[in-house]
Amino acid sequence: MIRAATPRDVPEIRAMIRELAEYEKALEQARAGEEQLCEALFGEHPAAFVLIAEDDENGQVVGFALWFPRFSTWTGTRGMHLEDLFVRPQARGGGYGKALLASLAALCREKGYERFEWWVLAWNEPTIGFYKSLGVEFLDEWRVCRLSGEPLDALASLAPVTRSEV
Repeated sequence: MIRAATPRDVPEIRAMIRELAEYEKALEQARAGEEQLCEALFGEHPAAFVLIAEDDENGQVVGFALWFPRFSTWTGTRGMHLEDLFVRPQARGGGYGKALLASLAALCREKGYERFEWWVLAWNEPTIGFYKSLGVEFLDEWRVCRLSGEPLDALASLAPVTRSEV
C-alpha cells in the first residue's frame, strides 16, 4: 500500500533517511532530527511531502519517497523533484519502488506537473538499471552544482544590500 505520510511516521522516515545515507556511504551527513523533519513536512509551510510504502500483509513500513515541487521558467509550469526514494533491503524486488514512483507520476499528472526529476549516484548501478527499465531519460549534459559550508558563506558575504518590498 502507498499512502501519504502523517506526523506519526516521522520516526520511521528519519530512520529510513539514515538507512539510505548509510547505503550511500554518507551516514555522517544525515543530520536532520525528528523535530526538523516534523516541521519541514507538516508545519505551517511544508518544504516537502512524503509517500510511505507499507507491506500489505503485516503493515510494516518498507519504503518512502520524499518530494517537493519545482518550477520551470521554460515551460512555465511546476514539476516534481524527488529528493529521496528508499526501499528497505528486505523488501526490494517486491514492487514497492515501482509503486512509489508510479504514485508520484500519477500525482504529477493530477497536479498538471510536466516534469518529474531526480538524481542518482553514478556508482549505483542496480538503481540505474531499475530506472532504465522504466524508460527514465538520463540527462548526461547536465551537472549537479552544490555550494555549502565556507564557500557558501564566502559567496553570501559578497551580496549587495537588497531592499525587500512589503
